[in-house]
Amino acid sequence: MYNFRNYTITSLISLAMLFSTHVSGQEMSKTAPDPPKNWHEMDLKTDGFYGVSLKQAYQFLKGKKSKTVVVTTIDSGIDTLQKDLVSVLWVNKKEIPGNGIDDDHNGYADDVHGWDFLGGKGRKVDYTETTEEVRQYFKLKSKYAGVSTAPAGMEKEYAYWQSVKITYDSTITKAQNEIKDLTLEMNVLTATNYYIKRELKLQSDQTFTKADLDRMKTENDTLSQSKTIWQSVFTQIGENTTNAKVLKDLAEYYAKQNNTVNPDLEARARIVGDDPDIRDTKPYGNNVLKAPDASHGTGVAGLICAVRNNGYGIDGVADNIRIMSIKAVPNGDEYDKDIANAIHYAVDNGAKIVNMSFGKKISPHKDWVDEAFKYAAAHDVLLVMASGNDNQDVDLKPEFPNSTYLDGTTTDNVINVGSSGPRQDSTLAASFTNYGKKNVDVFAPGVKVTSIDTDAEFNTEDGTSFSAPIVTGIAALCLEYYPELSARQLKQAVLESVVPLTGTMVIKPGSKTEKVDFTTLSKTGGIVNAYKALLVASKMKGERKK
Repeated sequence: MYNFRNYTITSLISLAMLFSTHVSGQEMSKTAPDPPKNWHEMDLKTDGFYGVSLKQAYQFLKGKKSKTVVVTTIDSGIDTLQKDLVSVLWVNKKEIPGNGIDDDHNGYADDVHGWDFLGGKGRKVDYTETTEEVRQYFKLKSKYAGVSTAPAGMEKEYAYWQSVKITYDSTITKAQNEIKDLTLEMNVLTATNYYIKRELKLQSDQTFTKADLDRMKTENDTLSQSKTIWQSVFTQIGENTTNAKVLKDLAEYYAKQNNTVNPDLEARARIVGDDPDIRDTKPYGNNVLKAPDASHGTGVAGLICAVRNNGYGIDGVADNIRIMSIKAVPNGDEYDKDIANAIHYAVDNGAKIVNMSFGKKISPHKDWVDEAFKYAAAHDVLLVMASGNDNQDVDLKPEFPNSTYLDGTTTDNVINVGSSGPRQDSTLAASFTNYGKKNVDVFAPGVKVTSIDTDAEFNTEDGTSFSAPIVTGIAALCLEYYPELSARQLKQAVLESVVPLTGTMVIKPGSKTEKVDFTTLSKTGGIVNAYKALLVASKMKGERKK
């Protein structure tokens, strides 16, 4: 998912200390200016930014006819009233909206645009969850906390408990440390936010941007330091964002970390009412797709298929899509049961491509998710996944879900995507991205990428969550114009669009100084390209079964 913690905590804390000690004359470190809002669409040769050559792709497609493709986002939901999405929403024509009846008898009443597997009665939604390792730790704690050796017959579960505890301890330590830093950050940003808004004579519901700060004159140390702090924040996170968005994201991340340390372990049962450890056919959830955390899913959908050339928002990668939204990802870790059911729902309702911008460290019911992956493969559905934002080698330390089944076999209908930056220099590999020569297939733009947001707003963010939908859009574009291609062929077209960047030395994700060849970070060793993917697709003989 979106990686709010990409900017360095230490740099903000140093500025916070500057503010609290009233030291003047601090100079901001120089950073590269923000790339254009649509840099991810650009072409390296003609524009100087390492995008996916989307203009060239549409020039290639000029005069060709397309066929509508249904794409599903399994995510945090969607704003179904977002102007850039309204006309491209998938509509279940077999369902009569608002009558509370399951008209098409698929087990989901009023699933007009998709389904919410985190929903419950009274239109409530379990959108704030904790991590999987926390859930598993407390599930097994009473059984094994005081045990030093495996009880007879329980060796497998005891070994699982030990791995859970190691992950839990690491997660808790990180969360506790970040909460301390976040508390300082929130205090400083709240105070400086007040001084700046007062100086700009803004009302409580009005916002400011970096451009507003640049025009603001400072007449005292407090205001000067407040301006410096917020300029640093905007420079690191994105110059197109607002103070309100920064504070909202910070508060959400604080809540997420706090729920790790102080988890509400009863929320699922209280709101959804099912047992996430029992996979049965009992229906659960509701049709609420816009919860308070729908920003992430809205941005993901926008990158795939926001209406093109309408003079508003952004242009999505694909131009003839119907987007089906499935909410199964909270502000925390997803449940395996929900992901398995979400994939089945997408496949059963006609999706040909599924975007999955989420992930976690532990998967207690991986067999359920494996079965769903196989179900998608059997129905010729492509799955596109974000590799994750922990700057780790997923060949050595896997994230879940993944395309390697418990029996060691793999599937060819999954694309795993890492994040790249806008320039072909040492920063080309995003500092936060996961990588892996065996398990990450391609890289795609994921640094300061702009998309739509809820409530007619826009958002510039970092994360493999935004890289995956760019690849999803490219695969969908290929399928629109070459509808006979199978999921395997779509993956092939995407992977063959990449030119290996042999000799391009980049800072290794998670390191400050160590450099590696970019080709060592993924299977293809390069950046996905829409134009070249279409060229490959145009030469293929379709394998899709009717």
